Amino acid sequence: MDHVISGVAKFQNEVFPDKKATFQKLANGQNPEVLFITCSDSRIDPNLVTQTEPGELFICRNAGNIIPPHSNETGGMTASIEFAVAALGVEHIVICGHTDCGAMKGAINPEGLSSLPHVKEWLGHCRVATEVVKERCGHSELTIDDLEAVTMENVVQQLQHLRTHPAVAAKIATGHVKLHGWVYNIGTGEVLCYNNEKGEFENMDLKAAEARLSQKK
Repeated sequence: MDHVISGVAKFQNEVFPDKKATFQKLANGQNPEVLFITCSDSRIDPNLVTQTEPGELFICRNAGNIIPPHSNETGGMTASIEFAVAALGVEHIVICGHTDCGAMKGAINPEGLSSLPHVKEWLGHCRVATEVVKERCGHSELTIDDLEAVTMENVVQQLQHLRTHPAVAAKIATGHVKLHGWVYNIGTGEVLCYNNEKGEFENMDLKAAEARLSQKK
């Protein structure tokens, strides 16, 4: 814990002074462009991976980067999504899964979660992903060898869940919000993107993104 506290000191003494103007502006409000939904895994740092500054991402995290389908029962994810889309006006929503995901391992083997009843219930929102992989691969049971497929399919299914949220559906219908499915490889730094037209994940088109950014400048 001491290194965490010393990190606060370093932030206040070395980092904050260089970004003082930015933080003073942020002190009066936020205007993020992207809602970034990812796993709680300690190895994932959304701002580091995307090289974004404070105020650019509205970040929601939970075990398995899960989005429960919309219902009348209010939950933290439902409220955060509604706030980001309807109040903050984000234009993009990213759901980012990752390699070696413990939540996806739990989804593959729910019987091993008997001592974690709340985790087991939460991961029930991944069942569609595991059933799809079983059907696609012709397996009656999944193993760790199916982890990559389940991780990717989970991102696809959570995108489907996201579309059930009224605030999101309305903005998609009017072209004001775009959805993105990513899988981040912890070991290589690679990010795969879901191509909705092809129905598959592919390497992120970094050159096209850089070209668009240059045009904006």
